[in-house]
Amino acid sequence: MSIASSTLNCYNRDTKLSLHRHTADFHPDIWRDYFIQYASESTELDHKTVPQVEAMKKEVSKILVSKAEKPLAKVDMIDSICRLGVNYHFEREIEEVLQQIHKNYVENGEINLEENLRSHAVLFRLLRQHGFRVSPDIFNKFKDVQGNFSEKLTTDIEGMLSLYEASHVRVHGEDILDEALAFTSTHLESIVTQLSPSLATSVNHSLKQALHKNLPRLEARRYIPIYQQDPSHNEILLTLAILDFNILQNLHQREFGYICKWWKEFDVPRNLPYVRDRVVECCFWILAVYYEPQYSQARKIMMKVIALLTIIDDTYDAYGTIDELELLTEAIERWDISCLDDGLPECIKLSYRSLLKFFEEIEQEMRTEGRAYSVEYTIKELKKAVQAYMTEARWLNSNYVPTTEEYTRISTMSTCYLLLTTTSYIGMGDIATEDIFKWVTNQPKIVYASCLLCRLMDDIVSNKFEQKRGHVSSFLECYMREYGESREAAIEDCRKRVTNAWKDINEECLRPTKVPMPFLTRVLNLSRFMDVIYKDEDNFTHAGGVMKTYIKALLVDPVPI
Repeated sequence: MSIASSTLNCYNRDTKLSLHRHTADFHPDIWRDYFIQYASESTELDHKTVPQVEAMKKEVSKILVSKAEKPLAKVDMIDSICRLGVNYHFEREIEEVLQQIHKNYVENGEINLEENLRSHAVLFRLLRQHGFRVSPDIFNKFKDVQGNFSEKLTTDIEGMLSLYEASHVRVHGEDILDEALAFTSTHLESIVTQLSPSLATSVNHSLKQALHKNLPRLEARRYIPIYQQDPSHNEILLTLAILDFNILQNLHQREFGYICKWWKEFDVPRNLPYVRDRVVECCFWILAVYYEPQYSQARKIMMKVIALLTIIDDTYDAYGTIDELELLTEAIERWDISCLDDGLPECIKLSYRSLLKFFEEIEQEMRTEGRAYSVEYTIKELKKAVQAYMTEARWLNSNYVPTTEEYTRISTMSTCYLLLTTTSYIGMGDIATEDIFKWVTNQPKIVYASCLLCRLMDDIVSNKFEQKRGHVSSFLECYMREYGESREAAIEDCRKRVTNAWKDINEECLRPTKVPMPFLTRVLNLSRFMDVIYKDEDNFTHAGGVMKTYIKALLVDPVPI
């Protein structure tokens, strides 16, 4: 029997009772059954491809660890490897090379290689991105006697672009990188129309989407043809990148197919018509968190969780009455199917039953690994997120506008980013010890920064759409009311807070880290998703624009060989 076979249409009950609900006009699923075709595909790779890829990996590894290569040549190769999305194959070699460079060419935190602006900026960015502590004071040599960045740099487009990218790994107190970002972005914007088409394209892309904040898979898809056109490209590395991208695409297609087949049983248009039918977009969100093959099972778990959260979120945000939500909140708190109230609409009962069933299945699976605690911590975070949903529902019901501090405390929890981060660790295997779950559920600085960034970026782009249908006050309304400021001033304050949140995230990724880097990377990638998808619009809710373009690039179109 399918999940939906015994359910009734939610709206039947509403018609009888004439209930007022804050339902939204969400567009229907744009992918329909497209990915289900991949659900039953074989997981076996072409028997010729595997040895070919392994041979190329060995060749690239030899070049990386070779004593003959100059340091900066290796730096450029590492940069290309990372941009091409194959760095997960060479983590040991990259660490070894950067350790040697840091040991031999960084003194008192400053890089002492005598090279140009581009080389300095690329090396600085790579060292920072891999957690090494290096000082940005190296860029003082590119200033004039007045202490400003030299106007002579404006003719060095590659150098300017590299400095612009390096400025995005800044932490608190690094005024020179704040100045570098302002200087480079201003000048690059002013001269972009005078550049060659290919260079102008690169500059425009960087100004719109900084490399450090981009999703690795999107960068790989974009960068492969650029690297291919570079006369100095390494043919083995290029071929490896293309084959690897397409191999991973096949794996991801099967994962999307598996989740879409599972989701289809809900029959969302009939049984949950108030819900954003966005299962493919949910899967894409999780693909942003980790794309590597070893995390396939982790992705499937997290994809189901975020899809179920969409139902719960929209139940609180766009459907349930205050009385129904109080009953649902109590049921989730008690976490017992027997306490489900008969007075709830069938669709809300369906949501609750599905939630409990899923976590029961995952708990059984984790118990066989001796890691049942991972699910217990996740359920606790789910309950906290639901309590935050309920608080917001009460605010809306009583027309209460909280203070910005009060709003931030609750709304960072209702982003579910703490819950998603915790969930992301369930499928990561034995390295995700109970200490890791204790760490994340104590809301460390990096996780709070990611939650805050998520909330504020979402509020900026979704505020007008949500307020049209009746929605809890966003940060903007709270700020405007509390401080008597304009909407523009509220948005500006949001953006400053987002900038500071990124500085917190960058700082927490520097060595020595509180937990191993794979766990911090999940937080970093969740933050990157917001920068890519929520920069100008809520492209999750309104999924027909760039979201569709990105999904097509990563999941539909293979890279030509």
